[in-house]
Amino acid sequence: MDSLYPLLVSLHGLAGVLALLSFWVAAFARKGARPHVLAGRAYLLAMLAIVLTAVPMSLNFFVRGQTGTGTFLAYLGVITASSMWLGLRAVRLKRSPERFLNRAYVGVALLNLACGGVVLALGLQRGLTLLIGFSLVGLLLGAGMLRRYRGGLEAGPWWLREHFSAMLGCAAATHVAFLSIGLNSVVRAAGGGALPPQFGLLAWVLPVVAVTVAGVWLDRRYRAGTLLRRTG
Repeated sequence: MDSLYPLLVSLHGLAGVLALLSFWVAAFARKGARPHVLAGRAYLLAMLAIVLTAVPMSLNFFVRGQTGTGTFLAYLGVITASSMWLGLRAVRLKRSPERFLNRAYVGVALLNLACGGVVLALGLQRGLTLLIGFSLVGLLLGAGMLRRYRGGLEAGPWWLREHFSAMLGCAAATHVAFLSIGLNSVVRAAGGGALPPQFGLLAWVLPVVAVTVAGVWLDRRYRAGTLLRRTG
């Protein structure tokens, strides 16, 4: 594992750069247009590469006894994969809302709640602000999914709201990972030394606040009052 780890880190970092670039291309491109679709596909492929390389990387941290870092990386993989799944699924099932809220949906919701709880407990135990704050992503994601499962989907472009919410969740994970982990490596490589410890808090606060504001704005723009109930 140790001999492969530098290669995994390089692939993970390269995928992260591609994810950041393709996300912003998709964000600024006209929604539904070919550039948006192509950039979105590139983003999902890059995010898939990030998740796949994160699995052995997190295991390597656990083997080394760095359970805090290993847990955080594994947790990022779970919430990122969940958001990818939700965003892609919403587009594919936009004409079948009754199929969107199924048992798999509930399972993913419970997984995020459980992982968020583990990260919160570990953060409280070790006094790690980053873990405590970021545990809210999984907890809120899981709770929101269960609320929609019980209450149903809103009428109108429900799939669009689910899609952009999921993609914003991916964006939060991508930018937090870069700011809290990747940026340190970039600064060190440039000879700038390590970032101040206080930056760790801003690394997750800024992206989460930014995507929350963007999510509220987009949700108000596309919100409809009626609910589409699940069937069965």
